[in-house]
Amino acid sequence: MYKYVVKRLLFTIPVLIGVTFIVFTIMALTPGDPGRMILGQAAKQEAVAQLNHELGYDRPFFTRFFEYLKDIVTKLDFGESYRTRKPVFDEIWAKFPHTFKLAVFSIIFSSLIGVSLGILSAVKQYTFIDTFSTVMAMFFAAIPGFWLGMMLIYFFSLRFGLLPSSGIDSWQGFILPIVTLTLSGSASLLRLTRSTMLETIRADYIRTARAKGATQKIVIWRHALKNALLPVITVLGMQFGGLLGGAVITESVFAIPGLGNHIVSAIRQKDVPVVMAGSLFLAALFCLVMLAVDLLYAFIDPRIKAKYSR
Repeated sequence: MYKYVVKRLLFTIPVLIGVTFIVFTIMALTPGDPGRMILGQAAKQEAVAQLNHELGYDRPFFTRFFEYLKDIVTKLDFGESYRTRKPVFDEIWAKFPHTFKLAVFSIIFSSLIGVSLGILSAVKQYTFIDTFSTVMAMFFAAIPGFWLGMMLIYFFSLRFGLLPSSGIDSWQGFILPIVTLTLSGSASLLRLTRSTMLETIRADYIRTARAKGATQKIVIWRHALKNALLPVITVLGMQFGGLLGGAVITESVFAIPGLGNHIVSAIRQKDVPVVMAGSLFLAALFCLVMLAVDLLYAFIDPRIKAKYSR
């Protein structure tokens, strides 16, 4: 197991290098330059060129790229924001807790609702519960996140005045964004859990367990659920990794100062160090989340654990 973990962590290094090169290239190819973005369109070209020179943006692409890698490897220096002139991770650490809270609560409620209703729909196949759950799952999966968020703001904030429409000054500010993310996330989990449970409960070993006299409760919770949960855990891990990257649309709709919103703003402003540091941070987090998912497989399925131990 330890060898597997070390091997996966080592594989993360080329992934991060690849992410660094791709994001750095995209930022270099996009039109505009930081000097013009900072000083504005009315600034003289001489002032813009001077600022770009101070920021080192006028140097050749590969010179800037390899110097950036060198600073990371030798000094763990990810640079300073072009606009604020502060270390980029000072800003990331200030923004990330908001996104992390949003992601954690959203994934918890999504898994509780989606997995539970998916199991119930599979057990009660073709009943009213199954039909209603499936229709609602398709409905919420088809609704765009920004539209759902705006409808929640309209009804619960503007019309009834129950919850704040934007910001996270109190815990009530998290309710509408979490509901927005939970409804869409639980919809996909419900459909996936239902399909995997239906496939599992039709397997031969489930028929054998029933033939031996096992009750429906034991068949579902002890025999079928473990195998049906493996693909669900994969999707949960991917959803959680995506939420840690910042639910940009949701953060924008509810004016949440999260990491995703911060990176999008940095892209618009051509703030390359912020975009690079944020992308690397999120890529590393996603790799760790998927590693945790693979390790969780081992605790659910002993056969997978035996493979990891080799």
